[in-house]
Amino acid sequence: MLIKYLAPIDWLKSKNKFTQSITLATLVFCLLFSWPIKAEIWVEDSDGKHSFTSHPVRVAALNWDIAEQVIELGVTPIAMPDLTGYEQWVVTPAIPEGVEDIGARIEPNIEKLMALKPDVILIAAPQKDLASRLEKIAPVLFYQTYSESHDNAAAAVDNFRKIAQLLDKTALAEQKLQAMEARLDELRSVLLTAYDGNLPQVKAIRFASVNSVYVYGENSIPQYALSKLGVVESEVQPRTQWGIAQKRITALQQFSQHTVLYFEPFEYRDKLAESRVWQAMPFVQQQRFNRVAATWSYGGAMSILYNAEALSQSLLELAPR
Repeated sequence: MLIKYLAPIDWLKSKNKFTQSITLATLVFCLLFSWPIKAEIWVEDSDGKHSFTSHPVRVAALNWDIAEQVIELGVTPIAMPDLTGYEQWVVTPAIPEGVEDIGARIEPNIEKLMALKPDVILIAAPQKDLASRLEKIAPVLFYQTYSESHDNAAAAVDNFRKIAQLLDKTALAEQKLQAMEARLDELRSVLLTAYDGNLPQVKAIRFASVNSVYVYGENSIPQYALSKLGVVESEVQPRTQWGIAQKRITALQQFSQHTVLYFEPFEYRDKLAESRVWQAMPFVQQQRFNRVAATWSYGGAMSILYNAEALSQSLLELAPR
């Protein structure tokens, strides 16, 4: 009789162990798949691909062109370099309230930047040598916009899209790029109407001093903006990293048939007007020169539009009446 009852008891014990094992496995499975898992976000800069667990919020932008891109995407940087210089030379887009000035572009205040606790630090070529020091504060992403080896305008747009991906602003970036193209078409149409379909040759310059100038040529944002406005340039300067060539002011005589537009700010305008060399220039004597409102020539994607708007306004002021 004892044997008769032992078998069911052993089977019951075995069944309970099996049930317990199933229950434990089920519990572990549920915990694994119900626990919040942080997905990786993959982004790209000029050095390659990087992963983040979330889109960064506290963004430090250490170069003006990078800061411009961030602001255009509706994000206020926690830190930027040389705010006073930006307001004088870049102007648009305006710096939002609450941005901390961290000093010079090539020598930012590392201690102040560390105290601000950024989620990410965005840099360009002037800060490349600082990357190893900056990486001790936060992840660093590098965006190479200006280089002799590529098309700067295309790189500005490409970096705009890359930064938008980082900041979860891709839809806004595409919307802005489409709006820019529409506005460029509009500006070109207005200019063609004003000049009766015959746009002049244009040379854009920036004064380095009363005696020397930077001439914008191939691979420059001003030259690209002019091409989008329908201006065809027959004497394009050689490609350089920044799209400029520094020349003595006497070299402008080679542009005797051009309309010459110079970017502000230029504090020695009155002194230049007294220069006999300047007054002897054919484009000066024939009143084919004009100022261009301060606009950054080494900016991000939207600087293409701002350059085009400033250049077209300058040309419209010279259009035949």
